[in-house]
Amino acid sequence: MSPSEDLLWGAVSDISRFAALLTMAELGLADHLADGPLDTGELARRSGAHPPALRRVLRELAGMDLVRPHGDDGYDLTARGTALRSDVPGSIRSSIRMLGEESFWYAMGNLPSTVREGSSAFARRYGHLYDHLAAQPEASRLFDEYMTTRAITFTDGLLKRYDFAGAASMVDVAGGRGHILATVLHANPGMRGILFDLDHVTGSAREALAAEGLADRTEVVAGSFFDGVPAGADVYLLSSVLHNWDDEDAVRILRNVRAAMGPGGRVLVLEVVLPDEPAPHLGNDLDMRMLAIFDGGTERSAAQYATLLDEAGLRLTEVIELGAAASLIEAVPK
Repeated sequence: MSPSEDLLWGAVSDISRFAALLTMAELGLADHLADGPLDTGELARRSGAHPPALRRVLRELAGMDLVRPHGDDGYDLTARGTALRSDVPGSIRSSIRMLGEESFWYAMGNLPSTVREGSSAFARRYGHLYDHLAAQPEASRLFDEYMTTRAITFTDGLLKRYDFAGAASMVDVAGGRGHILATVLHANPGMRGILFDLDHVTGSAREALAAEGLADRTEVVAGSFFDGVPAGADVYLLSSVLHNWDDEDAVRILRNVRAAMGPGGRVLVLEVVLPDEPAPHLGNDLDMRMLAIFDGGTERSAAQYATLLDEAGLRLTEVIELGAAASLIEAVPK
């Protein structure tokens, strides 16, 4: 089989593997196997599964090195499978469950319709993602956990590669549960932070920041970045924000940030930046998700971000690669 055929058939098989992975996450199989191997019947009883059906999924998971056979009809958890336990740092269980959530499945499965119509099949059925999440508390919780897990992969690079010296305050615009804000504040003890997000997010954000011991150094403010953002901070962070919106809305958001800044302020845009030349890249994969879910949402190149910033009265000063395909774009007032 040629390399191109391998790539194509691998993509065909990936949906089956993801379905098995989603089943493992939904049924909590890693949690049930955390204390040691179980026979399939007992694992089915604990997870509320049908034993013959579960046995077939376990065979697929074993091929992915997430579980391993044990005895005649049992399975044990592998080191790789441990990442799906709920109680381990950086667990990806909630991320898998979010990507397999009914509306997300619908979005990706109906990408051909989106491309035919030029508008998101997800948006036509569910409305805007954030309105949908506001009406679906469980999906909203999974999404917040997914975004937190995703942020963990590049916050280490942010602290290693960007100097926050001289910044006394930072607004995390649409900051979710505040993982990035908390990480930056822990590393910069003299800094204070404001987490700014929609009303249905702010309750869990306050709890998360309090759990980090940062209640006295943070303020949580509810609002929409289309109306404005808290004024007067030294740094404004927009992490995984602008890619949700078309160019017109992205410029509108940036203009509101620019209006809130002082002359010495900085804007930090944390996004996956597309390469200039066609090549396999995580950004291209994510862009399919943006196309499927958002009307107008898109991943962009560094040149495209520079254009948006310029239209908002900002000047791109630096692009810093953070790892995990993410980049930090710094801009200052023109």
